[in-house]
Amino acid sequence: MLHLDGPLLTVDVGAREADETTIDEELSAYIGGRGLGTKLAHDRVPFDADPFGPENSLFLATGPLQASSMSFTGRMSATAVSPLTGGLCSSNAGGFVSRHFNATGYAALEVTGASDELLVVHVSDEGVEFEPVPHLEQATVTETTGYLADEHGVGPDKTVVIGPAGENRVRFASIMTTEDRAFGRGGLGAVLGAKNVKALVFEGDSAPELEIDDVASDVHREAATTDHIMKQQGTVAVMDLANEIEGLPSYYFSEQQFEGVDGINGDAVEEKKYKKGTCSSCAFACKLPTRDEERGVETEGPEFEVAMAFGSNVGVDDIVDVMVSNDLCDEYGLDSISAGNTVAAYLDSQDEFGNRELIWDLVERIAYRDGVGDTLAEGIARCHDELGVEDWTVKGMDFAAHEGRVLHGQGLSYAVSNRGADHMYATFYSVEYPLVDSEDALPPEGTLGKADRLVEWENLMALNDSGIVCKFSRDFMWPERYEALLGADYADLLEVGARVVTLERDFNNRRGFDRSDDRLPYDLPDFEAALEEYYAEREWNDDGTVPEDHLAGMPA
Repeated sequence: MLHLDGPLLTVDVGAREADETTIDEELSAYIGGRGLGTKLAHDRVPFDADPFGPENSLFLATGPLQASSMSFTGRMSATAVSPLTGGLCSSNAGGFVSRHFNATGYAALEVTGASDELLVVHVSDEGVEFEPVPHLEQATVTETTGYLADEHGVGPDKTVVIGPAGENRVRFASIMTTEDRAFGRGGLGAVLGAKNVKALVFEGDSAPELEIDDVASDVHREAATTDHIMKQQGTVAVMDLANEIEGLPSYYFSEQQFEGVDGINGDAVEEKKYKKGTCSSCAFACKLPTRDEERGVETEGPEFEVAMAFGSNVGVDDIVDVMVSNDLCDEYGLDSISAGNTVAAYLDSQDEFGNRELIWDLVERIAYRDGVGDTLAEGIARCHDELGVEDWTVKGMDFAAHEGRVLHGQGLSYAVSNRGADHMYATFYSVEYPLVDSEDALPPEGTLGKADRLVEWENLMALNDSGIVCKFSRDFMWPERYEALLGADYADLLEVGARVVTLERDFNNRRGFDRSDDRLPYDLPDFEAALEEYYAEREWNDDGTVPEDHLAGMPA
């Protein structure tokens, strides 16, 4: 089985020390990326770790496919105990940093401890340097990358940084790379903030040389030559369909259609797109560099999730207004989905839907924990009572745009996901939207009989995150291609994904999570029976916990 090569680099920012550890067994069993980060966290982080404590480590890792130039491989994974959910969380970012990390020669980086002053940590194949940067306190993302470019000649593609939101421990702070790509969900930016790490820089010329099958060239060529709506409109292309089937969350999830959808849909975004955008080595180019010269705003996006969170869910029907919100989140280092949904909760409490000036003021207040922003920075699960609104979260994570009240298998996926209400954990929505032209398509109604497919998709997404290959490669990847690229039977590769999901679940079980956390704020047909089907398919206990003997058979 193809896997990463290289040691684990552990950087203790409190002691200002760096050590290397051989992790060959972990690599052979978990490939890289999310799988490797999950295994290392399960072994090295105390199960009772405070997300903001020095004992909570943040793991960064690429995968073996980052040694190729195949499309869909410009990605990297981050793993830590989430300040938002309290469980183990992996977040995935595109852009260009993955190959610069790969060039350091390390398979994974562990950031642990806590510094007594704000630091930039420089990681290269020649060693680790710790640079105190007190003058960057509360700096925005572009102010930080500007400093690194001016003083060190380092472009933003070689960096991961946090904004003021991370420093201020906003529970949904992101880690930003290439300035506008985010390790978004779960608040891992606040983990770096608690460690007083403003940025990490990666440089080197020691990337491992791995032999990648020629099928990588086929994938790359097809990505370049295939017509696809995402090349024009990104994920927001699905918005009109979602609205048509009453599957577009609006007005803080109280409605499922938005009368102003034409102002924030794929056509609206495409009108503002001024060039192609992509991740490292990817010919699919589905990103959305957008600009409005009249109002002087330029950003990347918004994608469907952000157009929901800062559009329909807050009652805004102007795509330029959504672009402004998106840009503010990137500058301050905020997960734009959670930020928008949390702002929507506040607007609901004040009957202020559509107030764009208030929205932008709240984004800034959240980032700096100023006034009511301090309350909202805790996230919906912790502040909904004070606001007097419903708790639209699962395990503390607020919902993505794909509507589980219409796509019932996606709703079940939200409930059982170890990460909470995140659409990318299984991407089950992709087989439930009506008019899906695929042999994988399922009817959107009903939860029963879908557990086996849901488990398969969760395992496949965990494999993608370990490889690492982008989840938007689904039209270009199938079992034979996974087998050729990763050098193993497809069933064995899915078993790697199953181990990752199980280790995440076990870690969370040891932190107190069980069946009572696999819940939704709305009813679905036959939900309890579907939950039983899911646990049975996973061979877990009826209370949603992992049996001890299930763990005993896993690689050490």
